Amino acid sequence: MNLHASDASHICKLLEQVVPQNFDPDEIRQATRQVLSTGIIAMAAMLVIYVVWSGVYTVREYERAVVLRFGRYHSEVGPGLHFKLPWIDRRVLIDTSERSLRLPSGTQDTSTRGQQMKINKMEEEQSLILTGDLFAAVVEWTVIWRVTDPQEYVFSINERQVEDTILAVARSTMHRVVGDYSADEILTGKRNEIAAAALEEMTAQLAVYQCGVSVVDLQLQRVTPPERVRPAFDDVNASIQQRDQLVNEARRERNKMIPTAMANSDKLIREAEGYAARRRAEAAGEIAALLSKYESYKEAPEVTRQRMYLESMERVLSTSGPKTILDSDLKGLLPMLNLNPTATAP
Repeated sequence: MNLHASDASHICKLLEQVVPQNFDPDEIRQATRQVLSTGIIAMAAMLVIYVVWSGVYTVREYERAVVLRFGRYHSEVGPGLHFKLPWIDRRVLIDTSERSLRLPSGTQDTSTRGQQMKINKMEEEQSLILTGDLFAAVVEWTVIWRVTDPQEYVFSINERQVEDTILAVARSTMHRVVGDYSADEILTGKRNEIAAAALEEMTAQLAVYQCGVSVVDLQLQRVTPPERVRPAFDDVNASIQQRDQLVNEARRERNKMIPTAMANSDKLIREAEGYAARRRAEAAGEIAALLSKYESYKEAPEVTRQRMYLESMERVLSTSGPKTILDSDLKGLLPMLNLNPTATAP
């Protein structure tokens, strides 16, 4: 490259301004060393800051962290402040809080407890489950689940696949369990039993898949008949309630009458026992009297016979009213029977 004379003179003037005329080479080397040491210290400080910034991490109270070293499982840490080796370790934060799914739609359950979600006709048809007596019922339930084994959760499948697995297991389990009960049992008194059976089967099935999650609770939210048969079902429910009311009234009346009947029965039994004891005592007394008379009769037959005759005649005559006694040996008078004892004799 060619330089003009004016350019060369201009460069020389600039060098004279930057570099002094009487410079010392040792001072230049010392300044260079200071600059290099300052740069090394700054780079080391930046490296330390980067290592601390990239290696320190925080695990919240509802999380667990799985540490992977060179892509393999190394350790699992709980909530708090932790450190990992940069470029070597990788931490995976796992949310271990409880999460819920509203089935069969598979959406997150954001409604409060006891509040029912309005569904359209298509969702109602998806909620139909065949019962054991070949009827259909609209069944909606909520599955509450959480991650219990972060290591299995990390190395099995991703979060979306875990939710799909829970949905598939929950639907198949509920269809099988509901198929073991009749429509009347599902719609009335067996809801808790069905929920417990479905929870137990889902827990066992997810344990086989080893996906690191478990079902905490299963709640039946809505169990109703289909819309087209709901009026008939309401009539059946009304008749069932009337039947139960009549049964309860009959039981209450029975419980009221049974103690009264038992008291009357005990009273009659006691009276019968008293009458039997009295009759036995009277019979024993009569037998003793007859035996006494028999003993007296053996000792003095004529006297006893006469006494017994007189006692018998006394008992007979004492209850027969007024009597007229005529002497059969009386002569000269006309025997007359006074038929009017109240009239005065002439």
